[in-house]
Amino acid sequence: MKEKMRVAVVVLAAGSGARFGHSTNKVWLPLKGRTIISRSVKNAVASFNDPRTVLVINPLDRDLAEKVLDAEIPEIDVEIVEGGAARHDSEYNALMYLSEEIDSGEINVVLIHDGARPLASEDLFDAVARTAFEHGGALPGIEVDPREIDVRSDKKIMRVQTPQAFRAKEVLDSYIQAKKDGFIGTDTAACVEKYYPHIESVLVAGEVKNLKITYSPDLALAEALL
Repeated sequence: MKEKMRVAVVVLAAGSGARFGHSTNKVWLPLKGRTIISRSVKNAVASFNDPRTVLVINPLDRDLAEKVLDAEIPEIDVEIVEGGAARHDSEYNALMYLSEEIDSGEINVVLIHDGARPLASEDLFDAVARTAFEHGGALPGIEVDPREIDVRSDKKIMRVQTPQAFRAKEVLDSYIQAKKDGFIGTDTAACVEKYYPHIESVLVAGEVKNLKITYSPDLALAEALL
């Protein structure tokens, strides 16, 4: 019998408001009447049947997180995990939280998404998950004109986005090995590729609107896109 896809979605929201220029992590700011993070979580899980949903937060934001989740997306069973000092640490904490279910096979695909990307579509999450389930790994990307980043190149240059997805056991093992080695990847794909170079990480067509809200003007652009 063909194995079924069993998904866990990890949404990262453990940062601070430093680059955005705000005292609060920007994911808790409003975007067209709802917080950025509730939009991100809702889109992330909409395509899946009963996924495990993990939100990784700054420990100082726990009360705020519980309040926002109860008010804006009470229909989604969101499990809260406290993040670490860096993105890689937050990913590690989430994977360790899910490790028992990953080891048992209850979860066989893990998606990791930036909470500050609230406009990624339901279809993108579905495409990334299914591609990872079939091939081992998947990440969305859009082609960039080299002139935009002041680079001379005849090759295609891609801007990688999230969600990124991988087979669960491989991504968990990668982060366990990275912890032992002191390795910190730039993103999920970098860590998996270091320890499982044979895994085929397939590029899925990204979305122009799937911007990451990092600076104040990005919030205005997201509002305009909505």
